[in-house]
Amino acid sequence: MANNYRILWADDEIDLLKPHIMFLRNRGYDLATACSGADALEMASAEPFDLIILDENMPGLTGLETLAAIKQRMPHVPVIMITKSEEENIMDQALGSKIADYLIKPVNPNQILLAIKKQLDSGRLVSEQTQVDYRREFAALSDSISRADTIDDWYDLYRRLVFWDMQLSSAATTGMDEMLQLQRREADAEFGKWMRKRYERWASEPDAPGRPLMSPEVMPRHVMPMLSDGSGKKLFLVLIDNFRLDQWATVKPLLAEMFTFDEQLYTSILPTATQYARNAIFSGLMPLQIARMFPDLWVDEDSEEGKNLNESPLLTTLFERFRRHVRFSYNKINDSVGAERLLRDFSRLEQNDLNVVVVNFIDMLSHARTESKMIRELAQTDAAYRSITESWFRHSPVLDLFRRIAERGHRVVLTTDHGTVRVEQPVKVVGDRNTNTNLRYKLGRNLDYDARRVYEIRDPKRVGLPAPNISTAYIFALGRDFLAYPNNYNYYVQYYTGTFQHGGISMEEMLVPLITMTPK
Repeated sequence: MANNYRILWADDEIDLLKPHIMFLRNRGYDLATACSGADALEMASAEPFDLIILDENMPGLTGLETLAAIKQRMPHVPVIMITKSEEENIMDQALGSKIADYLIKPVNPNQILLAIKKQLDSGRLVSEQTQVDYRREFAALSDSISRADTIDDWYDLYRRLVFWDMQLSSAATTGMDEMLQLQRREADAEFGKWMRKRYERWASEPDAPGRPLMSPEVMPRHVMPMLSDGSGKKLFLVLIDNFRLDQWATVKPLLAEMFTFDEQLYTSILPTATQYARNAIFSGLMPLQIARMFPDLWVDEDSEEGKNLNESPLLTTLFERFRRHVRFSYNKINDSVGAERLLRDFSRLEQNDLNVVVVNFIDMLSHARTESKMIRELAQTDAAYRSITESWFRHSPVLDLFRRIAERGHRVVLTTDHGTVRVEQPVKVVGDRNTNTNLRYKLGRNLDYDARRVYEIRDPKRVGLPAPNISTAYIFALGRDFLAYPNNYNYYVQYYTGTFQHGGISMEEMLVPLITMTPK
């Protein structure tokens, strides 16, 4: 079984290892040997090796000294360290030098073989096994798509689809990821049909059978009970705009050392857009109720005023309605400077029962992905979009904020107002000049469209939405569709196809994470 891998093994007793070397050569590995650290460095500098095995206790240059030199000259080459010593400080030094593996003598050939395979063959083996596992799961996923009948069914299915999306992306498989994308499109199409039959009742009847936790209930049913559970702990509500389930799965490992997690999903209201969904969270009301009860805090779609400037006053009205005296702060982070300022003011935040932190990076990223050619190149796929999210989070002061919260022993609710979906198919819509510009939903008086391709709401009041005019209707794009005007149609379609949008009906936009985090 030829594999073309070239391995260098350095040990001052290399002659005693001939059975091991023959065993590996019989397994197809091309093995070179060295009797000292100096010889190993000379050979590694003269020709490329895929992996180096070092004995720790060699005369002259020790294994650790040789390792340090190798890491300086060729940091990409994995090194396996073998030693007779079980001293912890030697292990710590080796691991601190980023060795690939650490084995203690005596070692048998199979141990060596397993360690080599972990480094050189794991990517291929994982890719092959992932494909085999997904083929087995394919039929079960298809069956779940056709049988999903409750919101919990859809939550479970969406989690599984996200899991496989990330598995296949990381395994660099070919073909299988295309099959999964077809399944995801099928699932979103069925989800859209399912949601259209239920949404009106859910929006109008908070106690309707089967109704999930939705945007207006996040505060009163999930957050507020934590403020009065007798624990005496401070609470941070961190809302990351446009934060999808797969993005949560991407940043979760960065937080796992600090927190334990209770992971849930909740269902965003329509439109899955900041003006509606986020205001519903902070007010505990549907948009129509906000517009009627607090007209000075609701901003109509056609207004030039910012649509999310009244979130702190809406929070105040929420606590007043529930007769709760809660000392809270509202903070919005639009850049690193804002996050650093919040860290400097952390002692002030600790004086509050609740601190709300809204983080806008991912929302800005999705808009930049539409408008910037460079960002389009960097985030061409969902996997690339996740990667940018992970890189931002890893290097952002926002991660330092979470670290500070954990160090101080405070709890966190991490959530979002809605997700976002990568759009692919245009649906023609004709509207007058007052029609809003969002690609996933439209509202207006004289909309012309194919009713079979959208979810239409002729009477907005029935779903808790304000109607600027008596004849105003709302329409929502389904799955991965986006709403395009006939004017300059070809340019419009080319420009927006493949961009990340929100406002409509898809699992990515409506089924969003709600994570309760407890410091370790």
